[in-house]
Amino acid sequence: MTAAVVTLVLVTAAYANNFLDARIAENEFSSSKQFMLTTGLQVDDVAWTIGRTQTVRYSSRYGNVKFEPSVLNYTFEVYDGSWHTVLNTTTGIILYNMPTSMITYGNNYFQRIFPSNDSFLLEGSAVPVTHVFAVEKLPMTDGSYTRVVVAPSIRMLTSTVGTTRYVKFYLPSLSNGTNLYLSQSLTLTGNGVTKVLKNAVTQVKLSVAFPPDSASKGFTQDFFNFTTPSPLSLPSTSVVELYVGEVTVSLGLHT
Repeated sequence: MTAAVVTLVLVTAAYANNFLDARIAENEFSSSKQFMLTTGLQVDDVAWTIGRTQTVRYSSRYGNVKFEPSVLNYTFEVYDGSWHTVLNTTTGIILYNMPTSMITYGNNYFQRIFPSNDSFLLEGSAVPVTHVFAVEKLPMTDGSYTRVVVAPSIRMLTSTVGTTRYVKFYLPSLSNGTNLYLSQSLTLTGNGVTKVLKNAVTQVKLSVAFPPDSASKGFTQDFFNFTTPSPLSLPSTSVVELYVGEVTVSLGLHT
């Protein structure tokens, strides 16, 4: 009788412990969405000001934050009598990874957190320059994770002065910084802004590709689910300006 009671208590305790771990993991993953959303907004704050720095802190028991370099390759092409590439830039992404042993929604799970639009090109002054989404894609070479991702995207602004149409594009480019892992924090630093200007442009074509090294790890179109916008037709008097903000991403710099 005593042995049966002890066994029952141990089984109950194990079940309760597993149930508690699962609830903690769910709450943590939910909190990670807000943390990554804040991180995406901070990218916009630092990308256009050289030397500006922002640190975002998080608390995690089961998950970890990782920076994956050179995952997205954006290409800008313009037509001013002929098509030619004016800018080709590669950017990394920020990942919050939680093992699927702690939380899983099933393979190919995908949820857009912000914005809801699936195009990597967004128009307007209020739109972000990053996409934040949750995804579970298996298998991947770095392990089995349910993830929240911050991926740079492109913002477009248009204005007209007299007869001239100005079309401006903004893209943050994320690169790896100094990773000391002293704390659960992520630091973003603006390092510079590259500008490309083209006159008398009548069409603009934007595309995204996935470099072979990152694609071999599983970071492909199926991971991001981006849609590519159609070529943009512009008046012949249009001036196109492209801005790329260089941002370094450092993990755990501060104790």
